[in-house]
Amino acid sequence: MVGSGVSVAGRIGRLACVAGLALNLSACFRPLYGPTASGETVQALLASVQVDDVGMAQGQERLGHYLRSELIFELDGSGQPASKRYRLKLSGSEIVQTPIVSSTTGRAEAGTLVANIKYSLEDMAGTKVYSEGVATSTATYDRSVQRFASQRAARDAEIRLASVLADQIKTRLAAVLSTKP
Repeated sequence: MVGSGVSVAGRIGRLACVAGLALNLSACFRPLYGPTASGETVQALLASVQVDDVGMAQGQERLGHYLRSELIFELDGSGQPASKRYRLKLSGSEIVQTPIVSSTTGRAEAGTLVANIKYSLEDMAGTKVYSEGVATSTATYDRSVQRFASQRAARDAEIRLASVLADQIKTRLAAVLSTKP
């Protein structure tokens, strides 16, 4: 290796150092859906979460309904009854933004739904809070001059938005419950 500036021994030393660090760091990671600190599976802990009704502003209840349905399915889609140990309280709001307006017709060509959902995971008595936070997401849709098509596109965007928010909340709850002793 003439002219490379690094000897073969130096390269082997660096490679050994990187391999050693990778081996040491591999013990720091634990799979999210592996065994928990309490010995229960994460799926069983998620199934023990009762999802309360979502508090939404008047006229925005449909997103709350979709979100609650998605969360119930995401947390326990098995259909088997499970004893509930945790309560998930949800409240939120959504707004519609129209970033693109046609210069010829003056009508919005697209809409963006923006939702912010506050959640709180508590014990059934409501005395201890295990996790709380805010999940935020957006969904866009095209508007049409046909009224029904625009309404259907907006509803589909709400369903997509609820699915994304439910996935965010489920992942956060799984992370918290997997470390709970």
